Amino acid sequence: MIASFPTQQALNRRYLADGLVSVPHGPAEEFPERIIQFGEGNFLRGFTDWMVDHMNGKGLFQGRVAVVQPVQRGLADLLNAQDGIYTLLLRGIRDGERSEDRRVITALSRCLDPYQNWQGVVAAAIQPGLRFAISNTTEAGIAYLSEPYDGANCPASFPAKVTALLLERFRALGGTPESGLVFLPCELIEKNGTKLREYVLRHAAAWNAGDDFITWIQSANHFLNTLVDRIVPGFPGEDAARLQMELGYEDKLMVAAEIFHLWVIEGPAYLAEEIPFHKTGLNVIWTDDMTPFRSRKVRVLNGAHTSTVPAAFLAGCDTVGEMMDDPDFGPTVRRAVFDEILPVLDMDEADKQGYAASVLERFRNPFIRHELISIMLNSVSKWKVRVLPSLLDSLSQTGSLPPLLTFSLAALIRFYDGKPVSETELRGDRDGTAYPIRDDAKVLGFLAGEWAAFHEHQDVGRLVHAVLSNKTLWGKDLATVDGLEQAVTASLEKIIAGGARNAISSIP
Repeated sequence: MIASFPTQQALNRRYLADGLVSVPHGPAEEFPERIIQFGEGNFLRGFTDWMVDHMNGKGLFQGRVAVVQPVQRGLADLLNAQDGIYTLLLRGIRDGERSEDRRVITALSRCLDPYQNWQGVVAAAIQPGLRFAISNTTEAGIAYLSEPYDGANCPASFPAKVTALLLERFRALGGTPESGLVFLPCELIEKNGTKLREYVLRHAAAWNAGDDFITWIQSANHFLNTLVDRIVPGFPGEDAARLQMELGYEDKLMVAAEIFHLWVIEGPAYLAEEIPFHKTGLNVIWTDDMTPFRSRKVRVLNGAHTSTVPAAFLAGCDTVGEMMDDPDFGPTVRRAVFDEILPVLDMDEADKQGYAASVLERFRNPFIRHELISIMLNSVSKWKVRVLPSLLDSLSQTGSLPPLLTFSLAALIRFYDGKPVSETELRGDRDGTAYPIRDDAKVLGFLAGEWAAFHEHQDVGRLVHAVLSNKTLWGKDLATVDGLEQAVTASLEKIIAGGARNAISSIP
């Protein structure tokens, strides 16, 4: 969300240098670019960039972040207008009391639009002092798309962009061991670094880039698996006017986030010394096995969101706070977590119970207005990663489908009932009010077509079978899962007939 405050002076580096910023801020020095970052959205600015800013503030890194806009319509112009700086609000409960920290983040140097200035991105990527690459292109971003590279134009997919930039770096710097990069992907897929490396090597082979280049990718570059955990709702729309009056400046890129944060990085300890987040007191854990951390976070925190938000949104809730306070959906979230997700999660019982309790407390953070519609971005791939494993494990271990997780698939399908606005957006209808449905173009194209057929034939069973049997969406034919198609069909019929609230209230 972008707001305008014409009566206030805009936040930028000159405003900062003039001493007009009264809140704490990062260093104003023009440190060299040591990180290239794919993604300029709320999460990275409220998480990794904040961490880099802290390292710089303590004199432990002295490097800045060159940001690459990942899609054709992004924030490059707005970020550059503010010289890459913005305000981060960390708000939540600390020691039982409400707490809010404000900081102006100065870690970003600039934002490059690869679709308008690919050669500028190449020039940034071949800097000898560059060492790290951070990304968050959503779960759908790390995927293989067969495409050529001609050296002059920006590839479409994220892995292809990475391969192209590594190829340019290899050619410019001679393929030396020290010219390799350390990749820290933040996309919430299992083995994100391993997957990215796999697709980069696949592109390198498809482009006939040469054995020397492939060897350099494998030997000089590190693709680390990571896990991130922080709720970052983004621009504090309802509080923006009050905040800008208190701060004394206009900031269209202000970001609100919770206080809690965790970054788990699976990689060798010596690399931690090169980017010493852990020395700043930040909750960054380097480990040789992140599996337990990932399972806990993805299934509990993210799974709780993804399994309950579609129905809550359709029933009229707009934020996580409203959902948690709702007499129908607050208990539903708790039931989904404690009755269906935790029992099939193979972890220490006390650890997973304690983590689940903290997650529900975080959902009730009074400072955070986490829009449900923003959580619904790319929800098909999210449901596959976050909810489907718990559903299948429950069926395998108990012999029956978990009712709430099964219902969540029906609610997800209903959410995607919309008419095309563009390749990457449909327009849905919630009680006469339009809402945006945003996802991968192929996902939206398929679902829009199936819903159009439903509106013509009024056959819920046909719709559900078509969606569940689409292996491209789920990685397997869900129509073959015992009882799932029938259960989802029954739930979707109830949602269509009487609404999501009535439908979920009927679940025993």
